[in-house]
Amino acid sequence: MIRNIYIYLVLFATLMMTIGGSVGVFMAIADLASPVPYHQTFEQFQQLRLEKRAPDSVGNDQKATLSEDELKKQYDAMVAAERERQMSQAKNSLIKSFGWIVIPLPVFIYYQRQLTGRKNR
Repeated sequence: MIRNIYIYLVLFATLMMTIGGSVGVFMAIADLASPVPYHQTFEQFQQLRLEKRAPDSVGNDQKATLSEDELKKQYDAMVAAERERQMSQAKNSLIKSFGWIVIPLPVFIYYQRQLTGRKNR
């Protein structure tokens, strides 16, 4: 009796882990297929850069202002870096989620066979 309860608890726990891993895999694949777009517009980026380069309290310019082309290049580089970071994070999440499937699945199959073998006796 206690052995059957133990087997059912192990089956339940490993099944929940496998289902959770499957959901994680689906979410990681969705992030790979359709990453979240970068939320800051070029105008916001440009305004933020202009505010950072405002004169200090003495009236000296901290740095020479950049041209719009240079700002656009910096913005594009930042957007590309953010997209690459998101893709890398999604791949990492995908690998971790596969672990939540691959590790408990053999345990589930083993205990399921133990249960069906005991019922056939």
